Amino acid sequence: MELLDAIHTRRSIRKYLNKPVPEEMIETILRAAMAAPSAGNQQPWHFVVITDRARLDAIPAFHPYSKMVLQAPAAILVCGDPDGKKWPTFWDQDLGAATQNILLAARDLGLGTVWVGVYPEKDRMEGFRKLLGIPENIIPFSFIPVGWPEGHFEAVNRFRPELVHQENWSAN
Repeated sequence: MELLDAIHTRRSIRKYLNKPVPEEMIETILRAAMAAPSAGNQQPWHFVVITDRARLDAIPAFHPYSKMVLQAPAAILVCGDPDGKKWPTFWDQDLGAATQNILLAARDLGLGTVWVGVYPEKDRMEGFRKLLGIPENIIPFSFIPVGWPEGHFEAVNRFRPELVHQENWSAN
């Protein structure tokens, strides 16, 4: 698949087939995540791969927008560790880039994903900490259910020229 095709056909997938995702595909996705740019190459990320059905099924109890995980065979929680980093205030940008790479790598493999926000919602972060034994200094950032999509991908044109400013804000 060409990169621009993956970008334009990537969608938030909330319905999945009852089919496991091979470990090799998860590793490919995580390799793409770790290839993301980060401030000063600090790589402040950690990833928790979840395939245990009981754990996946427990998540909607503390995250109100995660019900699609009840169908997903796997999920990835992207976490940040800004402690001791040269650029500790940029960790969330770094994790945003890693999260986007996960979404695009999964799309390239024919898998569906949806970015479910966690940070900065304290109840969601604490729910993941308790469920997965995450240390207090690690920040749960984004949650990504992963699976084989029910349905197909289609490109949608979301380009809006009125949101593009040339040279300064008022010039269009």
